[in-house]
Amino acid sequence: MSDRSNKTERSGRRRRNSDGDSRTVSHKHIPARASGLAPLTDQQCQLIHDQALIILDDIGLSDAPVEVIDLLIPHGASMKDDGRLRIPPSIIEQVMADLPRQFTLHGRHPDADIHLGGDHVYTGSGGASPQILEYDDHGRASYRASTLADLYDAARLVDHLPHIHFFARSLVATDMPNAHSLDINTAYACFQGTAKPVLTSASSAHAANDIITMATHIAGSAEALQSQPFFGFNINHAVPPLRYDATSCQVIIRAVGAGVPVMINTFGQLGASSPVTMAGCLAQTMAETLAGMAIAWAVSPDAKAVFGPRPMITDLRTGGMSGGSGEQALLTAAAGQMARFYQWPSSTIAGATDSKTLDAQSGYEKAINVSMAVEAGVNLITQAAGAQASLMAASMPAYVLDNDMLGAIIRASQPIEVNDTTLAMDDIRNVAYGEGHFLGQQATLERMNSDFIYPDIADRSGVEEWLANGQPNLITSANTRARNILQTPPVPYIADKTDQIIRDHYDIRLNRLS
Repeated sequence: MSDRSNKTERSGRRRRNSDGDSRTVSHKHIPARASGLAPLTDQQCQLIHDQALIILDDIGLSDAPVEVIDLLIPHGASMKDDGRLRIPPSIIEQVMADLPRQFTLHGRHPDADIHLGGDHVYTGSGGASPQILEYDDHGRASYRASTLADLYDAARLVDHLPHIHFFARSLVATDMPNAHSLDINTAYACFQGTAKPVLTSASSAHAANDIITMATHIAGSAEALQSQPFFGFNINHAVPPLRYDATSCQVIIRAVGAGVPVMINTFGQLGASSPVTMAGCLAQTMAETLAGMAIAWAVSPDAKAVFGPRPMITDLRTGGMSGGSGEQALLTAAAGQMARFYQWPSSTIAGATDSKTLDAQSGYEKAINVSMAVEAGVNLITQAAGAQASLMAASMPAYVLDNDMLGAIIRASQPIEVNDTTLAMDDIRNVAYGEGHFLGQQATLERMNSDFIYPDIADRSGVEEWLANGQPNLITSANTRARNILQTPPVPYIADKTDQIIRDHYDIRLNRLS
């Protein structure tokens, strides 16, 4: 691997646009910290990388659009008679040398900024689910098609939950009339619903252009958006095995040209669209993801590109995805380790439980998968909150419960401070000769709030208190909490004047805030 300089983002003067009013919601957050979980040895990482280079150089990708061909051929890529675009190692070496290792995905409030790269890990929503899981006052579950209003509510809810650091489009607005309307209204609902960084998608370059224009109005200018982008595009540029998706490639080109971050995501399913062995699956996934990073690099060596290998486990008995399995946790951690090998900002999916309700299966599947992704050091973990039923649904109370879970995972990932103060020799001596407990010590009182993350929903009461309170159920408690948040007056994150400009240009289907 070539020696690369430690490139950081090149942003100008820090400035916040004044669109909207976020004063009523705190956006301070604590990122998780990676421990460096390493299911692969250094030699195995190198072998997987070498195999990915061979795949790109010997097999290449089919269905490359003319825009990609025109970008990569001048750098040494080649098209053979079989119609496959082959990318030589020399291009990948240059991509690895040039693309930034760090950059900031901004929020609409400075406290919401997330700094990609290094060992910081941020957890968020995601899934693009077509259904919503709801519970009545008795805890009975039901499913229905999700709407634009549901997506907006999800964004509003996440805006209030401190351990969900960013909002990736988690629900499909099935009430939109066509794909373009879906893309525009999805972005609008996200931008209006939260000050946290947003990840959305576009089904065409035309839609990407319109979303960028909308965001430019909100930012105040194209220069302001490029300097402090508050959203990025989730882009699935490859169709495994080893085919380009032309439209998604065009979205990469348009977004990078505007200075908007791009999530270069690849979803191969082990045993279905990628080899059944984890090593083979990883090698193919690295090749496909590198092919997307090469597109971003060819547009601009300073592209804000996030390396997003997302190999998924298939339950080979049914052919369905098994996002909550132990194999998924292991494969995700290995993909995260490969991202550290490349030293780019990275993203993955973790938390895609197969459970259809908020039960023990949901809890343990999410906890093991998110925990291993955190420990592996993936910078952005999508689907970490709210997703159910193998990404077929999202749930408002699930966001609330998962926020508790994420708080515990984040706290467990923090390093332990060891120094003369924290070794507490004086306190030990005083208590040993004194009252025999530490509850009244000054340090105990001072650190009671600074050193602990307390759950909102998890029940820590004693048995007698729990029985006296009617044996409260976590689903019911989370459902009540979600409803209470959504009953508060919404914060308008798009100012009225800007909102009117956007509505004059686009068919915005979400009701105006009164």
